Formats: sequence, C-alpha cells, structure tokens
Amino acid sequence: MTDLFQSAGLESGAPRPLADRLRPQSLDEVVGQDHLLGPAGPLGRMVAQKRLSSIVLWGPPGVGKTTIARLLADEAGLEFDAISAVFSGVADLKKAFDRARARRAAGKGTLLFVDEIHRFNRAQQDGFLPVVEEGVVTLVGATTENPSFELNAALLSRCQVMVLKRLDAEAMEKLLARAERLEGRELPLTPDAREGLIAMADGDGRYLLNLAEEVLALQPDAPLGLADLSGVLQRRAPVYDKDREEHYNLISALHKSVRGSDPDAALYWLARMLAGGEDPLYLARRIVRMANEDIGLADPTAVHAALAAKDVYDFLGSPEGELALAQAVVHLASAPKSNAVYTAWKAAQRAAKETGSLMPPKHILNAPTRLMKEEGYGKGYRYDHDVEGGVSGQNYFPEEMERPRFYAPKDVGREAAIKERLERWGKLRT
Repeated sequence: MTDLFQSAGLESGAPRPLADRLRPQSLDEVVGQDHLLGPAGPLGRMVAQKRLSSIVLWGPPGVGKTTIARLLADEAGLEFDAISAVFSGVADLKKAFDRARARRAAGKGTLLFVDEIHRFNRAQQDGFLPVVEEGVVTLVGATTENPSFELNAALLSRCQVMVLKRLDAEAMEKLLARAERLEGRELPLTPDAREGLIAMADGDGRYLLNLAEEVLALQPDAPLGLADLSGVLQRRAPVYDKDREEHYNLISALHKSVRGSDPDAALYWLARMLAGGEDPLYLARRIVRMANEDIGLADPTAVHAALAAKDVYDFLGSPEGELALAQAVVHLASAPKSNAVYTAWKAAQRAAKETGSLMPPKHILNAPTRLMKEEGYGKGYRYDHDVEGGVSGQNYFPEEMERPRFYAPKDVGREAAIKERLERWGKLRT
C-alpha cells in the first residue's frame, strides 16, 4: 500500500515522523472508533458487504479521519484521490472529477477524499452532487465542524454522516504502547507524567505521538516527573472556535448547568470557555440573561449580582475580574429557580399580537377634556391607595377581552410570598 509519505514524493529512507510510521495499515489497527469500524458499526458493515456509500466523517482533529478514508479505499478496491478544501478551488475539483471519469472508463472506481470539506462554499459543494449521483466518485468528506450547519442539505442527503469520537485515555495508551514497541524502549516517564502526557494531547492522537517523539528524543538520566514534563512540553491548546459549534455547545452546557442548580458543573464550563479564549464580556451578558430567564423573582438579587460581575470585570479585567464572573455563576446556580416571569412575558407578547388594538377599559383612562368625561373616561375608577389593603380589584384588561393569566409564580424563594399575595388579590377581582 502506498502511504502518505511515499505519495508526497519522499524517499523511503528519509526520516519519518513517528505519527507517520505508526499510521494504521488496516482498519482493525485504528483505535478509539470501534462504534464505527467494529463488526456492528456502520463502516464495519459496509466493509464486510463490500459496499461503500458516500460518507462525511465528522470529528475533532487527530482521531483518524484521513487514515480511515485511505483504508476504506483499500478495502473497497477503489483508487484513493485526495484534495483539501483549504488549498483547492473549482479548477482542482474539475481535475479530480476528470481523473475519476477516466478511471471509471477504464473500469476502476475512485474514492475522493475531501479534507476540511466544510471550507468549500455552497456553490462548490453543489458541484459534488452530479458526480456523486452518477457514481463517478464515492465521496468521503472530513470535517471538524457540524455538518448540519456547514454543508448543503442537498449534499448531506446523499451522504451518511459518521461521527468520530475524541480519543479516550484507553485509546491514547494503546498509541503510546505501539510507539514504545516500534522504538524498542519505554517512554522515560513516571506513571503520573505518562497520564499528564495523555492529558496534554487532549484527545488528539497525532499530537500525542508528536509529544511522545519529543520525549523519546530527550533521553534523560531518570524518568521525567509531571512537573519536569510540563517544563519541556507544551500543552495542546483546547479545541475551541468562538464563532463555531464548540462555542454554542459550551455556552449551552454552562447555561443548562446553572439552570440545573449545579454550581460545580457551571464553574467547569465557565473555566473551559475562558481557557478557550472566550470574550469574558460575552459570558457576562449571558450570565445576566440567565438571571432573568431562569431565576427571576425567585431571587431578585441574582440579576444585580450578574450586573455587578460585569462591572467588576470592566474595572479589573483579566484575570482578576474573572473571579467576579465565577462568583455570579455560583450565585445563580445556587439560587432558587423560576422561569415564571419569562414564560409570562412570552404569553403576554402572544396575546398582544392576537388582540390587535383593543382599547383599555374606560374607567382607567384619564379624562382631561369635558368631551372625554362625557364619553365615560375615568368613570367609576377607584384609587387603589384609598382602598383598604391597597388593592381595588378592578379590571385593567380591555372589556372585550377575557381575563388571561400570564404570570404564575412558583413556590420557591421570594416568589412564594409573591404567589400568596397574588392569590389573595385575585379573590378581590372575582
């Protein structure tokens, strides 16, 4: 099998990176993706049946997307042709399609691997449709982004999406063991440092092997401890794009952790976002939203705590101001929860749209002119402050409108007292 190293035009005797030398030569050597490649997995079944359809491989970096595509081509007896959407345009696509048509005429099929397929624009993606439908190519696209957001619906309808998992510690340990067997020696690391090396790679197998190669090149007198390892290697930056799916996944996790009254989880996701480079003021705005949407009048101080955190961050900046955001998140996660005002406001907005331009009842209208008084404006109005208890019980909705109930306070926090008052006042209205 021609590997990536040889296809790049390099001599077989030239130095090769460890990750390339350990590249799997068969699908059963791929680690961490048994849910796809195992006998019961969708790709495993395709290979067993010698039937390969167009697919999109979606997963984080360094989990084997390119390798799997190449091995699928071998298993299916197809010519492997690869392009990258980062470096290719319409002309490159046309050349790839022409090569595939020529192979087809000679009785040979083509697996066209498109790396970073989400980088192609909508028009370029549409260019794949006829060659996929006609069977000119079996398309295997690879993407780190959510295909439902980044790929045309028409293209998605012609491909199966296969989700590759971030490599777990067990899969990463298998890679390290293979590296040690290939090199004929163990990594000079203490057990804690070995775990730390895996943590540094953050689920990226390729990056893990690059780190392992650096460690093997060190040849220290004694095994490196965790502190030593941190001093000589650079931890992999967290996978986080502030304008892509990871951003929305993590803010959703933070919001739902607060709503679910789990301050520990909320702090974790807040820390993850800040470590990924998220704008702290974006987080402050979302925390204010959480205070209004999920806590509301169950704890009216929550929104003040959220706004104060924003002000503190404005004043101190990073990293000191981040503590104020953490404090607000813990306050909100620990507070009693009520979305009663949130749902009441949504219901009131719907009612306002449905009832058009109904006038308020005349008794609550001011009557600054004689004509308005003659028309009954203000007639029968009772000044609530002059009534015993301070509530007159009059109707304040349009006369043509049946009285709705939007706000239903909950029996939590300070809203419990509000509920009791409203129930007492509601009896006056009936």
